[in-house]
Amino acid sequence: MSRKYFGTDGVRGRVGEAPITPDFVMRLGYAAGRILAGGDRRVRGERPSVIIGKDTRISGYMLESALEAGLSAAGVDVLLVGPMPTPAVAYLTRALRCQAGVVISASHNPYPDNGIKFFGPSGMKLADKVERAIEAGLDEPLYCMPSDKLGKARRIDDADGRYIEFCKSTFPNELDLRGMRIVLDCGHGATYHIAPSVFHELGAEVIAIGVKPDGLNINLDCGSTHPEALQRAVRENQADLGIAFDGDGDRVMMVDADGTLYDGDLMLYIIAHYRAKQGLLKGGVVGTVMSNLGLEHAFDKNKIPFARAAVGDRYVLEVLEEKGWQLGGESSGHIICRDKHSTGDGIISALQVLHALRAGKRTLKEAAKDVTVYPQVLINVPINKGFDFRDSIPVQALLVEADTTLRGNGRVLLRNSGTEPVLRVMVEGKDSSVVQQWAKRLAACIEESAQIA
Repeated sequence: MSRKYFGTDGVRGRVGEAPITPDFVMRLGYAAGRILAGGDRRVRGERPSVIIGKDTRISGYMLESALEAGLSAAGVDVLLVGPMPTPAVAYLTRALRCQAGVVISASHNPYPDNGIKFFGPSGMKLADKVERAIEAGLDEPLYCMPSDKLGKARRIDDADGRYIEFCKSTFPNELDLRGMRIVLDCGHGATYHIAPSVFHELGAEVIAIGVKPDGLNINLDCGSTHPEALQRAVRENQADLGIAFDGDGDRVMMVDADGTLYDGDLMLYIIAHYRAKQGLLKGGVVGTVMSNLGLEHAFDKNKIPFARAAVGDRYVLEVLEEKGWQLGGESSGHIICRDKHSTGDGIISALQVLHALRAGKRTLKEAAKDVTVYPQVLINVPINKGFDFRDSIPVQALLVEADTTLRGNGRVLLRNSGTEPVLRVMVEGKDSSVVQQWAKRLAACIEESAQIA
C-alpha cells in the first residue's frame, strides 16, 4: 500500500486546500492518537500523551487546535509548547516520555503552506509502515471517547529552557565561543527565540536577524533558503561568520567573513574530517544522491567511507542505522549527528562545525579547502501529478544522450519532489557551461512532455 498523504517529510500542502484543512487535520490527529498512543498504556487504563509544537506561520494556530481536538477525542493528553524548532519537539518527546511528538510546519516553504510531521517516542521520524497505518485509520469513523476518558491539554512553560540547555550540552565543556562575532538569521521562524540564547550563552557576540515573526514573513527573503540577507549582514557587521536556519530549524547554512556560502556538503565535510583526524568518526558518512561529486572525491582522498541515500533525512537515517554510522546529511543543510540527536538539527549541526573550527583553530575556508565543489545546476520544473518522466520517450532519449556526454565528468539526476508538484532536474560536472546547457535542455524537454501528457 503506497502512502496517499504522507510525503518524504509528513503531510504537507497549501493551507485551506486538501489535505491541509481543519477537518482533515482533526481526523489525522484522531487517527494518529489511536495508532501512536495505543498499546500498553491503554491496557493499563492510563492516558497516553503527545506533544505538539509548531513554527511561526499564522495557520499554526488553527491547525494546532484541530490536532488538539482530534487527539483529545482519541483519549490522548496533549502537551503544547508553541513555536518550537522541529528537532526541539523530537528531543522533548523523548525527554518528557511522550508516546509521540507532532510538529506543525512546512519547513522551508512560504507561509501559505503548512504541514504535519510526527515523531515516535524515541524522537525519530515514523517508519513508512506506521505512516501507512495512520492513513488507514483515516478511513475509519471518528468516535469520541466518553467524557471521563477524553484527553486533557496543558502548556509546557519551560520548553525553551530545556531545549537551549540540550543544545549547549552538545558543545564541549572545555571550549567556548568567546571572541567570536556571529550573525544568526533565524528566518522569522521557530528558532527566533532559541538560537540567539544558545550562541550567546556559549560566549559569542550575537547579532540576530530574522527574529521578528509576524505569521506571514517566515522564510521571506531570509533564512537558509535565502542566504543573501545573512551574507550582507556578515559583511556589514564585520562578523567572523554567519549562520542561517530554515523556518523549522532543522536545516542550516553558514557564511564566512568574506560572505562565502557553505552548504550542507561543506559543513558535513568539516565535521567528518575533524572527527576522523581525532579518531572520533564511527565508520563513514552518508550523503544523498544530490550530494556534490566534489564531496565524494574529498572523502575518498581522506580515506573516509561514503555512501549515498535517497533524498530525505529519513532515508539518510535509514542508511546510517543499517551501517551503524553516526554522521550524514544533505546539501540542503539537513545534517544528522546521531551521537548528539535522533534527528537533523540546525543549531546542533552548526555547533558541531564550530567545535571543529575552535578545536582546530581554523576558519571555515581553511577547514573546507580539500573540497572542490563541482558546478551544479538545479531546475524545478512544474508538472502535473500524473506525469512520470520514466514513461516519456523524448525525456528518456535525452537522458541517455546527456549521460553519454557527461560520463566521467559529471552526472544527471531527475527526481520528483516529496513536498512540491515539481520535478527536480540536477546536472553536475566539471564544465559549468556544459552543465548549464544540459540542465536547460532537459528542463525544456520535460516541460514540453508534461504539457503533452
